[in-house]
Amino acid sequence: MSNSSVAIRVWRDLGESERNLILRRSEADIERLMDETRTLLEEVRLRGDKRLAELTEAFDGANVHADALRVRHEEFDRAEQSLADDVRAALDMVIENVELFHSSQRSTGFHMQTIRPGVLAGERTRPVDSAGLYVPRGRGSFPSMLYMAAIPARIAGVPKIVVCTPALPDGSVDAACLYAARRCGVHEVYRVGGPGAIAALAYGTESIPAVRKILGPGSARVTAAKRLLAGIVDIGLPAGPSESMIIADKHADPLLVAADLINEAEHGADSQSILLTPSTALAESVAALIPDLTRQLPQERADYVNAVLSGIGGIIITANLEEACEVANLYAPEHLMIHTREPWVTAESIHNASEILLGSHIPFSMANYATGVNAILPTGGWARTWSSLSVHDFTKRSSIVDVSRTGFETLAPHVACLAEYEGFAAHAMAVRVRMDSEPSSFWKTLKNDT
Repeated sequence: MSNSSVAIRVWRDLGESERNLILRRSEADIERLMDETRTLLEEVRLRGDKRLAELTEAFDGANVHADALRVRHEEFDRAEQSLADDVRAALDMVIENVELFHSSQRSTGFHMQTIRPGVLAGERTRPVDSAGLYVPRGRGSFPSMLYMAAIPARIAGVPKIVVCTPALPDGSVDAACLYAARRCGVHEVYRVGGPGAIAALAYGTESIPAVRKILGPGSARVTAAKRLLAGIVDIGLPAGPSESMIIADKHADPLLVAADLINEAEHGADSQSILLTPSTALAESVAALIPDLTRQLPQERADYVNAVLSGIGGIIITANLEEACEVANLYAPEHLMIHTREPWVTAESIHNASEILLGSHIPFSMANYATGVNAILPTGGWARTWSSLSVHDFTKRSSIVDVSRTGFETLAPHVACLAEYEGFAAHAMAVRVRMDSEPSSFWKTLKNDT
C-alpha cells in the first residue's frame, strides 16, 4: 500500500528478494560503477594533475588549470572575510563542541603493565604519517564534514593533513570549508573531487602528495574508488551515501517523525531513509504529512526526498517494536533515531547502528553538526563491525615488551615446549640458546650432540 509518494510496506509481507533489496541499499549501484571507476583511477595515476583538471571541468563545471589545484593562502583570507558573522559564530561553536568530545580520545606515549614478575608488556600509540580527508560537495557544501574529519586528525597529532574537495563552478572552494580548515589547523586544501581525488591521494600527482590513509564520506563513485584502491592505501571506515532509520511507536509525534524522515533523504537519490513502526495509524499520518513538508524544500532537495521515499526507502510496518529492532539490527544503519515512549529501553535491543539518537529533541541534523559526536559514520551495513570516525582512526599502536632475566626464566620452558609441539625448531632453539647462563655452553652441547 502507499500514500502519495511515500512507499508503505509490511515487513512480514515482503519476500526474501524485496528484503534483500532494502538491506543492500546503494551497494548494487557501487558494484555497477567499479569498471568505469577503475579506468578513471588508472588515468589519474598515469596523467596526474592534467587529468584531474579535465575531470574537474567535466564533473564540476569548473575550469581549473592543472597548476592551480592547490588553494592559495589568500583564498583562505578571502573566504573568512566573505562569511557572514552568524556562519562564523556557528562554526566556532560547533568546532569547539567536536574538539571537546574528541579530546578525551587522545592516547599518547606508553601504556605498560606487569604480566608476570619481570615481564612488562604494553602499547605505544603514534599518529599515522599522513592523512587525506575527502570532503564532498556534489549536492551541497559540507564544512561539517571537514571539521568532523580534521579535528580528530589534528588531536591525534597527524603531521601532514591534506584535504580534497570539489571546486565550485567558478573554480573557488566553499568559503565555510576553507574557514573550517583554517580553524582546524589544515592549510593544504586541493580543489579536486570525486574518484579522481581519491586516486590522487592514493598515488600522488605532481601537486598532490600521496597519503597513508584516506577518510571521509562520499558518493557511490567515491566509495567505489576507495574499494578499488584498498590495496594501495588505507581507506579507513566505509562511509558512502547517507542512510537513516527511525523506530517509532504510537506515542511518537507524526510531524516530528515526518520531518526526521526527510532529513537524511534530501542528501541525494542514492540515500536511504526508512521509518520502522508497529503503528499503522502513525505510518499513515506520517505519509500524509510528507508531501506538504516536501513542498517547502527547494526543488532539487524535494526531488531527492521523493526519489528516496518512493523507492526502497519509506515506511515499513512491523508486527511490534521487537521486530522493528530486529530489522534495524539486520540493516545496521548509519543514523538511527528512536521515537518511542521509552527510548532507552528500546535502545537496549539495538546492537548494530553507527549512532543512536534518543527522544524527540535531537533531529539527525543536530547530531550531524553540533553535539560533538562524529558524523562521519560507517554505511552500507558496516555498523556491524565498524565505529564512528574518531581520533583512534588516525593512530596506530605498537606492542612494547621488556623481559628481564627473571621473566625469561619464567616463560622459557613453556615457550620452548609450545614451539616444539608446533614443529618450529628454530623458535625453540632461540629460547634454549638463552636458557643457560652462558649461551656458549649451549653451543658446545649442541656440537657434542651432533
